[in-house]
This record gives sequence, structure tokens and C-alpha cells, in this order.
Amino acid sequence: MSSIDRAQQSAAANERRRPGILHDHRLTVAVMLLVALAALGLASLLCGSVWLRPAQFFGTDALGSMARLVLFDVRLPRLVLALLIGGTLGLSGAVLQGLTRNPLAEPGTLGVSSGAALGGVMAIYFGLAHHFVVAIPLLGLAGAAVAMSMTFALGRGGGTVALILAGAAVTALMVALISLALNLAENPYAGFEMSTWLLGSIADKSWSQVWLAGPFIVIGCALLLLTGRSLDALSLGEAQAESLGINLERLHGLALLGTALSVGAATGVAGAIGFVGLVAPHLVRPLLGYQPSRLLLPSALAGAALLLAADLVTRVFSGRDLKLGVFTALVGTPFFFWLVVRLRRRAP
Repeated sequence: MSSIDRAQQSAAANERRRPGILHDHRLTVAVMLLVALAALGLASLLCGSVWLRPAQFFGTDALGSMARLVLFDVRLPRLVLALLIGGTLGLSGAVLQGLTRNPLAEPGTLGVSSGAALGGVMAIYFGLAHHFVVAIPLLGLAGAAVAMSMTFALGRGGGTVALILAGAAVTALMVALISLALNLAENPYAGFEMSTWLLGSIADKSWSQVWLAGPFIVIGCALLLLTGRSLDALSLGEAQAESLGINLERLHGLALLGTALSVGAATGVAGAIGFVGLVAPHLVRPLLGYQPSRLLLPSALAGAALLLAADLVTRVFSGRDLKLGVFTALVGTPFFFWLVVRLRRRAP
């Protein structure tokens, strides 16, 4: 038996001693999340400014052709992007919370989202987005990688608090540079385009955005999933994890590269969408316990369900074109406040 396996058994034993946690319901939780995703996905295909009926897809008249066109060229790419982006935000949030051992960690709090947003803004500001279709996603990837590298470089060796503070500092720097770009934009149309893009949305996306961001998101998520066993050992402490043979540099590298690839690509095509990575792991943690590896896939499913639900609300229940990033911020900020108050009350 390897040292990592012993660490996992130790973490599992600690979980069994926690009251009120449903240890044997991983399959049940997964099925529930998949059923929720299927229901939300069906609603996403049928609901919108034009409501569709399943029978219309089989019609041979002009109405049937129009319904199929809306389904395959408008709503299906939007659904796929929501699944990819929500899944990667939930997964990266779970990995970063396990890596920092801080329940407040997510791509936004560590500067990754703001770095990717800055990359996209730079692509628009310098006009690259109008000449190269891949400019925003590629610069978003680069911005996410730079921001997360800065966060880990600043917070390295200082513990969880130093890492969170470094993330706040990097976020402030990226937001300041974004504000500078908006302030110096000579073309008002470019300024409007940057402002609109920063609000975050998956509306009016096509299959080209799916094929552009999809490979980066899938590769990034695969790298993040490789961190599960090491995160279990890290939950015992850095010294204990190293004594068990965990290479912390490799773990940080996987988390850095995976988050930069997946979140950078997601932000590059959809803009800044926050708080999904914070909320999703907390939704599944009471059901599955605190062992990090058990939370990764369920957090991805929960993140996809959250983003799909938010997208449905912005389409169906908002009187105007409410941007997805604005809605997730409005819902996620109270949750963030509640989580901070809850942690403060539990603190010794």
C-alpha cells in the first residue's frame, strides 16, 4: 500500500467520525446532479424569447426548419458552453479550496478571473480581437496564467492567509489595469465593447466559440482532476504531505496550469463570471464530506447546474437582457457574506 493510499484511508477515517455526513451517497448525489442537469438542459433548449415545443423539431414546414435552426445553431452551443464553463468553474473552485485549505478560495479570489479578463480587454483595446478570432481566448489564457503565477509567487511560504492576501492584491492590480484600459480607450465603441464583455454572457455564442475554448477547458479540467489524491494528503498539512511523498511543486504546477487553461479559456469566450467556483463546492460538501478528492467531480456537476440555472433565469425571468455575470454576482455576493459570517462564528 502506497503512502498516498494510507493518507486517503486516514482522511476517510476522519470523515467517518464526522456526524451528519452521508458517506455512502456519492452515487445518489451524482445521479441527482445528472438528473438536474438533464432537466435544466432540456429547459435551456426549449425556453427563451421564442419558446419551442419538441413536436416542432419534426415538422417539415418552414416553422419546423426554423425551430431546428434555433435549436442547433443558437441554443445548443449556448448549452454546451454553459456546461463547460460552469463545470470548470466548479471544479477549479474545489481544487483551489483544497489546495489552499480555505473555503473562501475560488478563481476570482486568487486573481485568475481578473487576469483572464485583463487579457481579453487587452485584445479588444489593441484591436486584436477584430483581426484574430482567437485573440481574446489566447490572451485570456495568458492573463490567467500570469495572474495565478503572481499570486502563488507572492503568497508562497506564507500560509493560506498570505495566499489569499496575495490573490486580493493581484486582483486589485488587474482591476486597476482594466480600469486604465477603459479610461484610455479612444474609441467609444471599443470602450462599450470592453464594458459589455466584462459583464459576462454566453448569449449569441456559436459553435466556433465552443470548438475554440472546449479543448483548453477539457485539458485544464483533466489536469485539475489529477490533483485529487495529492489534495487528500495535503489536507493533513504540508509537512505531513511531503513526508508521504507528495511533490508540492508538482501539485501547485498542476493546479496553476489547469486553472489557467480552463478558467482562462472560459473567461476568454464568456467574460467574467464569478462566484460559481465558490458556491458549487459548498453545495456538495455537506452531502459528501470534506475529503477533497470526493468533491471534484460533484463540484463540476454542481457548477454546470448552477450556471445553467442562472442562464435560464437571465433569459426567461428578466425583463431585459440581464448579463449572466451580473446575475451570478448578485446571487453569489450574499452567499459570500453568509459564508464569512459563518466562518467567523465558528472561529475560536
